[in-house]
Amino acid sequence: MLNTEPKSSSEKSPTAAIQVVAGVIYGGDETPGILISQRPAHLHQGGLWEFPGGKIETGETQLQSLSRELAEELDIQVTRASPLITIEHDYGDKHVQLFFWSVTGFIGEPYGVEGQRIKWVLQEDLHNYDFPDANHRVIELLKNSK
Repeated sequence: MLNTEPKSSSEKSPTAAIQVVAGVIYGGDETPGILISQRPAHLHQGGLWEFPGGKIETGETQLQSLSRELAEELDIQVTRASPLITIEHDYGDKHVQLFFWSVTGFIGEPYGVEGQRIKWVLQEDLHNYDFPDANHRVIELLKNSK
């Protein structure tokens, strides 16, 4: 007999994408470049550099999630941001949908709240850092927009 009961919300399809928002944070005149952070070694893709952000929580918009994640990770308050690009990537063990946002205004001095390394990098130098594969398209986009 077929089981016709709906799956519980905790059961996820193996192909369901994890939705993640990430900020391409631009510095100002005093701090030129884009802010990147290094993933902790114990996490998926640990040790690689990334654009700060994280998972979108149930009921959050992308902008709400971005603002929450950047406050938690960097202790900054986003004041100006706009959508940049959406990328889907399958790592084999994880399928992610990444929503990249340009962050052109924020309040506060960013630092690695969770102990992660952060660094301001000139746009043309992003290719010198090891990023997760899902980030390569956004890095190409940024390189070509210079």
